[in-house]
Parts: sequence; structure tokens; C-alpha cells
Amino acid sequence: MPFTAEMRRAIDQIRDYLFGGGYPDPVANAEQLSFLFFFYLVEGIDKENAMRTKVLKQPYESLFAGEWTLKNPLNAPEKNIKSISKDYFRWSVWAKGLSGEALVRFVRDEVFAFFAELGEKSAHNFMHGARLSIDEPTVLAQVVNLVDGLHLDQSDSDTKGDLFEHVLRQIKQAGELGQFRTPRHIIRAIVEMIDPKIGETIYDPAAGTAGFLVAAYNHIRLAHSSPGAIHDDELDGKLQRRGHGDKLSTAQVSALSNATFYGNDVDPKMVRLATMNLTLRGLPNVRILQRNVLTTSQDSERKTELGLPQEGYHVVLANPPFSGRVDKDRIVDEVKVGTSTSTELLFLKYMMDSLRAPANPRTGAGGGRCGVIVPEGVLFGSTGAHKELRRQLIENCRVKTVLSLPGGVFQPYSGVKTSVLFFQKGGSTDHVLFLHADNDGYKLDANHDTPIEADDLPLLLNAYRSREEGWQQWQARDPKAEWPHKAWFASAEEIRANDFNLSAGRYRPMSQTAVEHRDPRELLDELAAIEVEIAEEVEALRVVLAEQAA
Repeated sequence: MPFTAEMRRAIDQIRDYLFGGGYPDPVANAEQLSFLFFFYLVEGIDKENAMRTKVLKQPYESLFAGEWTLKNPLNAPEKNIKSISKDYFRWSVWAKGLSGEALVRFVRDEVFAFFAELGEKSAHNFMHGARLSIDEPTVLAQVVNLVDGLHLDQSDSDTKGDLFEHVLRQIKQAGELGQFRTPRHIIRAIVEMIDPKIGETIYDPAAGTAGFLVAAYNHIRLAHSSPGAIHDDELDGKLQRRGHGDKLSTAQVSALSNATFYGNDVDPKMVRLATMNLTLRGLPNVRILQRNVLTTSQDSERKTELGLPQEGYHVVLANPPFSGRVDKDRIVDEVKVGTSTSTELLFLKYMMDSLRAPANPRTGAGGGRCGVIVPEGVLFGSTGAHKELRRQLIENCRVKTVLSLPGGVFQPYSGVKTSVLFFQKGGSTDHVLFLHADNDGYKLDANHDTPIEADDLPLLLNAYRSREEGWQQWQARDPKAEWPHKAWFASAEEIRANDFNLSAGRYRPMSQTAVEHRDPRELLDELAAIEVEIAEEVEALRVVLAEQAA
């Protein structure tokens, strides 16, 4: 069953009801809804597990078997009763049988505690530190009723995931470190270019709501679907092709569920939202860790304890925080780049080191590959840290492509100009393909959510896939002739001669007329990136002066 307009209206009704009831924070509301979705779904999951083990003639103890010692005596059904049957924690019991203050009290003191205790026994505790924040009785009762009306148990994993994505779309502010929700069509384009495959490990060190991991999962399922199991769903005003993954073997499904996807996020709310997003997609065993990779290290023993790959990851996909800063005394040695405290540089260094080493260090064959969104300043910044990081990329990796995204792609969170770096660990760079997108299929306004026909991404995806053929055509071109394409190349020698500058605009072939009439938006984007770099330099100087004064 696809994600319907009726479901969309139901989610919007919940959002509007929460906002009108005095709960305006969309992140907190999404988190609270993820808890309620979880409470609703557990009863059905428990029933399915019981039926499966019965067929297999295996023992099974229901999650709702046994007694629960009450945390709050006021929740006792009768006086002097200190415990209740765990059957009370079935959604069908408390959600339909309680209202008013009794509902708030029972959910706040008992339901959250019960599921937190269950979480402690699982691979990861989705409920760790969770609490009820919707404490207005009328609002909670109405929201519970609306969630019940969604009938999540009757929806497939794609529909449940789409429903939750609609909840996440309401998050329209950036986090403290500059992290924000990445547009899903941009994520899908990056994933298609990286082309993750079954059997590979896939990692997002700044997972947010797990958009990259979900897209990689969908990409793999589509690649292993028969024609009859492929369908198109309309999402965000565009058709999206999906597959049920019917050609995946039992072993491959198990690998996807337990040994493929990995992620971290520094924000506990994002960890919960990511976990729910993956759970609704049918990946409940994927563990998203609450961790700041810039300030903490993991030795081999810790990786083994957490079930993480020792040799690095085949694929890293990420949109790390922009414009954030970390106290220099907290930065772990392995991610340091000079004296920089900029999160975008430190994350890029960390991702380079997180990739799987190549089987052949000289050619880079078999090395892990990465698709990462970076602010434009990373590509042409003139600080020592900027240049050194780009040098490492060119000399120690095979930088394959830089995709220049349109300004405004990250509205309403940020207007910063961004690009996507595609590289593979090992070897060294020979030449780089530069791709330039003027349009991404959505109107580049303050909201960036209105579909339009103009979309350069499909054409640029084809250019990426045929980049070696394109390199031959580029070398055979007449340098004096017009180059009308949105794809061009630069050799490693050219890049070295330009302080390892990786900005697409630096190498774009232009006629004199084109130079004289450059798009004002491009000029503004460049100025904005320069402004960000200047602000970073001023801040770094301020820190140095403060230390000297101390």
C-alpha cells in the first residue's frame, strides 16, 4: 500500500494539533511521534515473532509476559496493588482504555520505563534517556488516537518509512553544529553514483535521521528486484523507482539486516529518529551510536565489542556538519588537520581514514569509496589546513568527481553553496571530472520544495557513469571551440598547479562572452563561500589571541 494523501493529511493533522497545543518544536515532536509509533508497532512484532516460532516449533516468551512493578502507585488499577500484568503495556490496552490525566501518568511513568527496560536487553537501546514531553492530557489523548488511526501495522515497510519521512520533513532548522536534513533527491543521486552493493559495509559518521543509509538500502533492493517487483511511487512531487528486493537470498537479507549499515550521530534525538527511520524500513537491528567521531576514538577491542568492521568501510556516505567548531583540546589526534577546528575539514579527514584500504595501494583497486557533501570553501580555501587536506585527497586517493550543486539546495536550513566530493582510497588522482548542476528538479526558493521540470541530475549521473569515455572526448576536443556541456575535466597536474583547488568553477571552459556574462548567482555563491572562510580565519585568530592573553 503506497503512502497516500490521506496518510499525509493525518500526519499534518498531528503536526498542527501539536503546534496548536503548545508544542512548536518539530524535532521534539518527531521524536515523540517515533516513540508512539514504536509503542504501536511492538504489539504486532511480538505477535509475528510468536507465530514464527510456533511454526518453527521453537520456544518463545512474549514481551508482555509476566508482572511489572509499578513505578507510580497512582497507576495501580486498585488500591494497594504494587504490580500489574505486562499485558497492560500492549497498545491495544492502554491506548484505547485510558484518557485524561490517567493516560499522561501511565505513559510517562510506566510505558516509557517498560520499553526502556526492554531496550536494555536489545542490541541498542532506542529508549535510553527518553521521556514523555507531551504532558497535556487532551493533546496526548488526541495524538494517541490519531496515531492509532494510521493503522501502521497494515502498511509495508516502504509506506511506513515514507510516512515517517513526511514527519521528518517538518524539521526545518539546523542543529548546533550546523547539521541539517539533507534533501532526499540529492541523497539518492549521490547513492546512485557511489552504487553500493550487497556484501559491502556502508557507513555514515554523521547519520542525522539516516537518510543516506535508507537510500543505500533502497538502492540495493532495487538492484535485486525482478521486473514485476519494481514500481514507481510519487514522493515530494516526483516519481521514485523502488524494488521489493525479491531476488535477495535469505543470507543476503540477513547481511543487510545485521552486517551492512553503520552510523553515528552526536545528538541523542537524531539517534532515536534514525533508529526509528531504519526500524520502519525493516532494519531494526542496525545500530546508530551516539558518538562524536571528532572527539572520541575506538580501538580494535572496542570495535569488536560493538560489532564494527576492523578493516574500515567499503562505502562512506555523509553530509557532515557545516560551519561548526570543536574545542581544539577535545579533537582526537587522528582527525587533526593542522590547527583547524572546523568540523567540515575534520570530518573529511576522518572519512578518508575510515575507508577500507585498497588491495593494491599503488593503483587503489579495491579501496573504499566515499560520497560526501562539503561547503564550497573546502574546495578552494587558502588556509594551510585546507590545502593540506586537498593535497592528501589528490596524492593519497583517487578523486573521481566533484559535483557542484545549485545554490539554495539546502534551503530553508542554509544558503551555503555546496558540492559533492566522490573519491576512492588509495592510489593517486590522475584527472577529475567536474559536474555543474544549475537545477535539481525543485524551485530554488526559500523552501526548496516545489517540483519543476528543469533537472540536471539525471544527465550528470550519466556523465559520471561514462566518465572515462568523457575523459577521452575531453582530451580530443578543440580547446578553442565552445564547450557547452555541464561536465568537464582537469588533470592532476593542473590541480596541483592551482594549490590543489577543487572548485568546479576554476577549471570550467568558457568563451569570452560567457566570462563577461557569468551568472550572478554563481558570483554570489563564490562570495558567500569566501565570506565563510574569512569568518573562520577571524575566529581562529581570535582563539589564538585569547590563548596568548591567558
